Amino acid sequence: MREKILDKAGEMFLNLGFKSVTMDDIASEIGVSKKTIYTHFKNKTDLVKEVTNYMFDNICCGIDLIHEQEKNPIIELFEIKRFVINHLKNEKSSPQYQLQKYYPKIFSDIKKKQFDFMQNSIKENLQRGLDQQLFRDTIDVEFISRIYFYGMTAIKDNELFPTQMFSQNELLDKYLEYHLRGICTNKGIEVIEKQLKEIK
Repeated sequence: MREKILDKAGEMFLNLGFKSVTMDDIASEIGVSKKTIYTHFKNKTDLVKEVTNYMFDNICCGIDLIHEQEKNPIIELFEIKRFVINHLKNEKSSPQYQLQKYYPKIFSDIKKKQFDFMQNSIKENLQRGLDQQLFRDTIDVEFISRIYFYGMTAIKDNELFPTQMFSQNELLDKYLEYHLRGICTNKGIEVIEKQLKEIK
């Protein structure tokens, strides 16, 4: 039951927002009493914390599975993007903004976890790209890995990129192309062009 609550609450938070979804809404959607939810979670804040960690862990596991295949690092990034979009179901609300506004401590904790995970992942990706001569040998891996993380965070800012102007899928496509074109060799650019043709 706990996992069912986490799945449904996560889906509702992504689509409707952390603020607007109530415990009553979640109970009604699952078809249980609110009391049942409270046997697993102390309050809504506790549920939000557990949901964000649950979603984070699921996404990390999926990215790790892609990572373990050790594919071409450019293709790997496109596959990770597709996985994340599919997992988040092209979120219709602005969950990051709402999480930051209404649950700042949870937001801060999850951002730190995201940073630590992404740093390891993207640095390994960059190094493989260098080894395969897909990325320019003049890039600074530490700098690029941090810029990549903060760029990925920034495109989720609903004030900078309103959902009525940009879909999450479109933003990730544009940002990934922007990131890769800035670091790729001519050999890498050929791989990007092929990937872009496949997603159009």
